[in-house]
Amino acid sequence: MSEPSSTLADIPGLIRIENTGKEELTAHCMELTHAVYPHHQVYGQYCTIHEHVDCPPEQAYDYLRQGHHLEEWTCSLRDFAPAGTPGLWVGHDRLEDDTRIYCRVSANPETMTVDYHCSWDQGEKLWMIYLMRVVPARLVLDKPGSVITWTNCRHPYYDDNPHPGLAPRPDRPWVGDYWDLFYAGHTVEMRNLKAILEHRHRGGLPVSSAPARAVAR
Repeated sequence: MSEPSSTLADIPGLIRIENTGKEELTAHCMELTHAVYPHHQVYGQYCTIHEHVDCPPEQAYDYLRQGHHLEEWTCSLRDFAPAGTPGLWVGHDRLEDDTRIYCRVSANPETMTVDYHCSWDQGEKLWMIYLMRVVPARLVLDKPGSVITWTNCRHPYYDDNPHPGLAPRPDRPWVGDYWDLFYAGHTVEMRNLKAILEHRHRGGLPVSSAPARAVAR
C-alpha cells in the first residue's frame, strides 16, 4: 500500500507534483543541469560506466559470471587460482608488483547480475565490490545485443588501507590512490570486454573460453 499523503507531507525536502508546480519543477531541474561538472561531483563517491555490446545477453552474462575471464578483459588481473576456501580465488593485480587480489563472484541468472567481491592483500573481508548487470539491448535500445553496466562505490577503505601490514612492501601504493582514474581505467576495460565479446560472437566462435588453470567457481 502507498504511504498516506499526510505522512509524506511531514517529510521535509520532498519535491512532488502535489507540492511543486510544473514550472517550478522544470526550473529546479534546470538548476541541477550544468554544462561542466567538477570531477569529484561526478566520480567522487560512485563510478558507473555502461556500454552497448553486439553479443546476445545470455552469452555476455555467461562470460562475465565465469571469473577466470577477468584475466582476459581486465588490464591487470592475472594468475587466478583457488585460495583454499570454496568459491574464493587469489591472483595478482599487476597494477602493483607482488600484489595479491582475492575475488569471489556472486551471479544471478534471472536478473543477469554479476558482482565481483574483491580485495587486495587479504581474503577475509572482500570490500571492493564491482557491480555489473547485463540488460537485453532489445528491451532498452530496440536493437540486438546487450547493454552492460558497471558500478563501483567508494568504500571507506579506498581512502585508508585497513591492513597496511599485509602490503608486500611499505612503499607499495594503495588501490585507493587510483580512484580518480577509475572511470578512465574501467572504460578501457569495458572496451576490452566489448572487443572480445563482439569479435567472438561475430566470428561464430565460442564466447567463453576454458580457464588456463583449475580455478574455484
